[in-house]
Amino acid sequence: MAPEGEPAATDPVPAVRSIRDVPGGGPTVLRIVLGQQLRALRERAGVTREAAGHRIRGSHAKISRLENGRTGFKERDVADLLSLYGVHDADERAQMFALTLRANAPGWWHRYSDLLPPWFETYVGLEQAAAQIRTYEPQFVPGLLQTEAMVRHVTALGHGSMSDEELERRVELRLRRQRVLDAEDPPTLWAVIDEAALRRLTGGAGVMRAQVDHLLEVSDRRHVVVQMVPFHLGGHAGAGGPFSILRFARESEVPDVVYLEQLTSALYLDKRSDVDDYLATMELLCVQALPPHATRDALVALRDDLGE
Repeated sequence: MAPEGEPAATDPVPAVRSIRDVPGGGPTVLRIVLGQQLRALRERAGVTREAAGHRIRGSHAKISRLENGRTGFKERDVADLLSLYGVHDADERAQMFALTLRANAPGWWHRYSDLLPPWFETYVGLEQAAAQIRTYEPQFVPGLLQTEAMVRHVTALGHGSMSDEELERRVELRLRRQRVLDAEDPPTLWAVIDEAALRRLTGGAGVMRAQVDHLLEVSDRRHVVVQMVPFHLGGHAGAGGPFSILRFARESEVPDVVYLEQLTSALYLDKRSDVDDYLATMELLCVQALPPHATRDALVALRDDLGE
């Protein structure tokens, strides 16, 4: 690969993959695939982000967002970039334009865009397309496993000044996200939950008892694994806070993503070294936590403690 700003002397421009070879998974994943292909073409052509940004009347930051799949694509911008990168074949350009159209199609969550900050809208799209979701939660039951009553209570905690209508739409959104576990080909969900999240009477004893019953029910599914990190373990690998790791189908060419949510923003890590660090932490956490069968026993005991 030529250094930034220097043209590649002999390397040919890589062929654009056929749109038939690009898997589904929703617009978020397709944006990432399209961004990766444009980045490969730019780097092979020896074009800097600054030069690419100037070509589409933008900045290097806009090119970075496009290449990372964090924003939608305008067909005019894609056309200008392909010309800059030396892609002139009509069939190849048509394939890229078709992929652009698919990547710009709104997902089902688009109708909730007034509720979703951009940094979380990206996560919803990734979550719906993931083949595997591994998550550690120290405070609450993971959102994909919450009962409706728990969703309602947790949502009210986080948005105390909202109207009744907004509350209902936020609850509806969370429950709609959960449908991914009922899909024909659902992702594997591996949830590691701190005992504190299960002992805290979020919503009261009745809500928590129903929540524990729900965890027992969903953990019977072959694609859902639930582990509890018990108090008696003391310090453990997940002490740094909650995180999720999303993995996608191998043929999708989408890298693993670590998601770290903050109060008003989120971090998305896809650098291989960062992902490997979090994968190692998750593996250690799973070893330290109660195994799934012992977790079920602990959940049954906890439900009994909560009474009838």
